[in-house]
Amino acid sequence: MSTLQLSLAIIGGLVLALIVAYNTWTSRRNAPKRAVPQEPERTAEPALRQEPAFDTDVAEPVDGGAFHGLDRGPEPASHTVDADDAMELPVPPLLHERRLGLDPLIDIIATLQPEQSVSGDAALAALPPTRRAGSKPFAIEGFNEVTQQWETPAPGQRYQSFQAGVQLANRTGALNEIEFSEFVVKAQAFADAINAAPDFPDMLQEVARARELDQFASDHDAQLSFMLRARHAAWSPGYVQQNAARVGFVVGAMPGRLVLPASAPGLPPVLTLGYDTQAALAEDPDQSAIRDITLSLDVAQVHRSEQPFARLREVAAALCEAMDGVLCDQNGTPLPAMAMDPIAADLELLYDQLEGRELSAGSVLARRLFSRGNPPESLRAFPPLSPRCAMRAGGRHPCGWAALARWPLAWAAPVSWVRACAQFYGSLR
Repeated sequence: MSTLQLSLAIIGGLVLALIVAYNTWTSRRNAPKRAVPQEPERTAEPALRQEPAFDTDVAEPVDGGAFHGLDRGPEPASHTVDADDAMELPVPPLLHERRLGLDPLIDIIATLQPEQSVSGDAALAALPPTRRAGSKPFAIEGFNEVTQQWETPAPGQRYQSFQAGVQLANRTGALNEIEFSEFVVKAQAFADAINAAPDFPDMLQEVARARELDQFASDHDAQLSFMLRARHAAWSPGYVQQNAARVGFVVGAMPGRLVLPASAPGLPPVLTLGYDTQAALAEDPDQSAIRDITLSLDVAQVHRSEQPFARLREVAAALCEAMDGVLCDQNGTPLPAMAMDPIAADLELLYDQLEGRELSAGSVLARRLFSRGNPPESLRAFPPLSPRCAMRAGGRHPCGWAALARWPLAWAAPVSWVRACAQFYGSLR
């Protein structure tokens, strides 16, 4: 082999090695960031370790610092509660909270007076099979003879009187005439079963009250949603979970959803972090690339004392710094820090308006009024707040399937329509 051939072979080998090295470096650079394996924490010194024994002597008190670093199990706040599941959990009462039962502020209440006291077992047997009138929650309460309180009928108790109620509005819209009629039918069937005389309010007045309440709720309903986008390399699901756990997030009930728990168990989460569900369910999550995640705050569901928006800003800043990301709106436009201050001011005004209506954010009544319905929710811009931030109206101005909850179906015409058709038919005869 000549010197020229040898030189060309060496140069070719070097070029090939450079190409391989460049491709390897590029693939590693573009690969999703993975979670860093955590080293197990060191336990206490062996000299402080005590073997179990049946000694009757009382051991000397041990300094609490000796247990620093030991695994004490999950913290009390480390509970996995999803936003949808929290609505079904028992809710601890807050300070100055209204009672948990039916409330005339957001419910239509009909009294049911039996001829004599009714046992709880008989009341339970007479309850309707469903607890909804259309898309609105329906409930029956009894006045306990012993406690002198309204409560859900329970076995072994006796009740002097009953009341049936249906919610005036929720995020599916206001109560309409058809839903009111269904409420009357269910309450009347229960009254007949326990031999009680019902007293129903006027339908037109209650429907008008429902529309007024729904209008107020529509004007004061908002869900903030921000996007955290990766600057360079994508993220793996494990990488997202690891960094989110460092700021207090725990795994939610749905794949691709993490929640920041509230200060008290049973309450809806303060914040929700979501990413691609398919990436969360992939066979090899380390190879799944996530380019952006979403931080959401349901304003009406979280108590003001939790300072949810301030915590959202802190969490967003911490995640952007740790994950090399940038805070954006729903359209992917980067948000400057100054854009968050007007939103905070508008939220304080929103909180004041809700409290003025006795519907404080995070209260039992607010969580019921601003509860999610079965139809899908639609996105709209919430006028008082910054247009750079996406708001969710919860389907109060819906499209598609959500509209069916607001507009009567062909077989469920309002009472006014029925009267008009009857008058028209009578004129033809």
